[in-house]
Amino acid sequence: MNSSVCPVDATEELLHECENIWKEMEKCQSKLTLLTAEPVPESDAKVLLLLTRMQALRAEYYQWQKRNPELVSTNPEVLLLLGEEELQEVKKELEMVLSAVQSKNEKLKEDLEREQQWHDELVQIVNAFKETEEEMKKEVVTDSEKRLFQELKNQMSELREYKKKLLNALGEFLEEHFPLPEKNGNAKKKRYSEEPCEQVITMHEILEILLNQLMSTPHKPYVTVDDSFWPPYVELLLRSGIVLRHPEDPDRIRLEAFHE
Repeated sequence: MNSSVCPVDATEELLHECENIWKEMEKCQSKLTLLTAEPVPESDAKVLLLLTRMQALRAEYYQWQKRNPELVSTNPEVLLLLGEEELQEVKKELEMVLSAVQSKNEKLKEDLEREQQWHDELVQIVNAFKETEEEMKKEVVTDSEKRLFQELKNQMSELREYKKKLLNALGEFLEEHFPLPEKNGNAKKKRYSEEPCEQVITMHEILEILLNQLMSTPHKPYVTVDDSFWPPYVELLLRSGIVLRHPEDPDRIRLEAFHE
């Protein structure tokens, strides 16, 4: 016995053994055909054919019940080669699963940081309102001032509700008309033929980034466009006048200051 077998020889040996097994199956099939080839009346041919098939399937079923699994090849070198190929396939599948899980974890981490930032901002706002409320309680206020304060609270509550409705409406509109582009460009409503990258962000996220940059640092409102910004969405915002490009750096954009 040779000390080693190259992959080509092992594959040829395995194919040769499979061909021999196939030839034996063809011989058995020919014998079975000859045994069931007796002439029968034409009226009973269909029934007899079905009965013959049922008996053959039942016999094959019992045969497989009694039969133990057999190796196609007993050559250890062939088995080793097949095992290595199977392990390589399993390794590739596990690597794909690991990559998907890591990407999902990164996305969840970013969402958590964004939610934490939003929570911190809300806590600061609540604390500021509490301080204002305590200061106002210490002051002597007249009935007219109380009435005015209540009107301001009502207006603020209405503004919060209106803001919430606007944000929900904007989110639904962007999700419907500007969904996250898929790899093959097959979004809910295909608008461009360019193929997006694997980690592009939605139109909603682009506007959120630009708005946060404008409100948090109005003296530095520009955001650098990277690969996560899908070019057709950026071009659409530029043509619509919603965002402006930096006069000296075309890779930086900002949201138009409509509030000024």
